[in-house]
Formats: sequence, C-alpha cells, structure tokens
Amino acid sequence: MRKVLLSIAGLLVVLLAGMMVADAQPAGGAPTTGIKLKRPVLGGACKICPWGALGEIVQAAMKPYGYDVQMCYNCNFAAAPLIVADAKMPPEYKPDPNVPEILAPRNVPGLGAVDFGVTSAGSVWSAYRGVGGYASEKPKTNLRLIANIQAPSYLIVAARAETGITDLSQIRQKRWPVKILARGAGAMDEAVLAYYGLSKKSIEDAGGRINAETASRKDFHVIIYSGGNMATAPEWVVWSEVSQNFDLNFIQLPDDLLAKLAKDNEQYPGLIPVGLYRGIVRPIRTVVRTGQVIYGRADMPDDFAYTVAKAMDVHQDLLQWSHLYFSYNIHTV
Repeated sequence: MRKVLLSIAGLLVVLLAGMMVADAQPAGGAPTTGIKLKRPVLGGACKICPWGALGEIVQAAMKPYGYDVQMCYNCNFAAAPLIVADAKMPPEYKPDPNVPEILAPRNVPGLGAVDFGVTSAGSVWSAYRGVGGYASEKPKTNLRLIANIQAPSYLIVAARAETGITDLSQIRQKRWPVKILARGAGAMDEAVLAYYGLSKKSIEDAGGRINAETASRKDFHVIIYSGGNMATAPEWVVWSEVSQNFDLNFIQLPDDLLAKLAKDNEQYPGLIPVGLYRGIVRPIRTVVRTGQVIYGRADMPDDFAYTVAKAMDVHQDLLQWSHLYFSYNIHTV
C-alpha cells in the first residue's frame, strides 16, 4: 500500500509540473501574444495612472485595425522603458498600496514579452541616453518614439496658511522644525531645498522631517510636489486632497531657480493656471513637464508603428473622455 501511495504521489507531482508548464507556455511552445499575432503586449500602469489610462486608450484605438492589445498593468515605475527596450516579460504582480486591485489588476495569464509601452517622455529620453536614473544602464538606443500625447504636470510649492510661511528662506532663517510633504528622494525636491540651503539632514537636525507617506497629507507644514489636474491619478491626488482640506499659501519660486530646474530636469518654463487647485488665485511661474509617450523598439515592424500612429490620429477623440487631461497636438505628436 505504501508503494502504491508513493507512486500516486509521484504521478501527481509529474502531472502538476506538467500543468504549470502548460500554463506558462502553450502546447508546442507557440506564443499567444505578439505583434505578428495582432495581440501585442503593451507595458502600462494602473487604470487611473497616466500610463494605464493612456494605455487603455491605445487599446481601444487599435481595435478597429484588428489588434487585441494586451495590457500589462504593472510595467511601470522607473523600470518601464527598460522592460520595453529589453523585451522583458511582465514583472510579477505586487499589490500597490495606493491603488486597489480592481484599478491595478493582475495581468491576465500567458502574456509574453512586452512589445511596446506608454510612459513619460522624460523617462524614455533618459533611458535612451543612459542618464539620470538610468546612468547605471547601457543606453537603450533601440527605443523608438511613436507618439507624444500632451499631459501637463506642474511643480507646485505651498505652505499651510497658518504657518505664515510665504518664502522657503524663512525655514532656514528661523530654523523651524518643519514637516515637509515631498517625494523625499527626487532631484527636483532636493534642488529646491538646496537653493535655500536646506537638506533632508538639516531639516531633521532641526526637528523636522521629509516624507511622502499618505498619513503626511494631514500632518505637514510645507508641500513640494508635482501636480496635474483635479484627477484621481495617484501622482496627483495629493494636491486634490490637501488643497481641499487646508488653506494654503502657494509659493512663487525665484526665476533663477526655475531656470536651473528647467535646464537640469529637461522641463519647460510654464504657468500654474488660476483655479487649478483651491487657493491658486494668481498665475504662478514654475516648471512643467508634459508628454506621455507611446513607444516601442527599433525592431518593431514599420507597418505596426504606422498603424499605432494612425490609430491615435484617427481616434484622438478618445483622449477627451479620460479622467486625465490628455490632449493631441499635431505639431508635437
């Protein structure tokens, strides 16, 4: 009886292993996704994130041309252009603490290598040259741009009105123990603080802190964050929340600092429009980034790249129905 049970157990192990292989790869090793099969895999992000929202627009725009675009909802963060450049498989699913699973769903089983993607223009350009956050990588010169869709994001700085802070120089002059809501490790944040002789260490030495935790949205003195429009994207919801919950002094940064930020971060001079968030009652000079790009690799077929570009041109009306502010500029697309 023991020998029989061991034999059955061994058979079950073999069967389970076979089933796992079958799930990972179809019978005969034939792929089920890819450009040739008109089921390309697009690297994006969550449904309410800019890269995911635009990715689903690409998906809808490609349907009339016979393409069933498969979304990778977690091909995001800094790895996005690397995943596309190196034709990597979609990464393993990891829960996003900022987005419920229904909006950042698990990828459907059986996705093959990522064929093209949506990310920020700056990320693709930096990865292409191997600079900034990609300095440790070989330049990804096989990346190719298909379309550039406008989506503005403004650098915004503000302080809670009751603090009396109207200029960041006050923090160092008075050595205030301020709590700063910021991403905490971004070049922009650090550059703004450095201009005023501040750093994470100096702020902590004075009894303050810098972080980007969700709880900090209710416990801060100063906020340094990029913002888009009044949308639910995780990147921009911070401003929606704090501007509704607190009276803020929106701070004008000096022109020489803005010029340096624009040059060092490949951004553009711009104006934060009146009414973008509650409390913005005058135009504020700042730096802006714009451009969510649809991109692929040098090895993608020309007719595929053409079809994607054509689909976005013919169906650009889909952009206006997103919860995010996307626009199509024929001069820059």
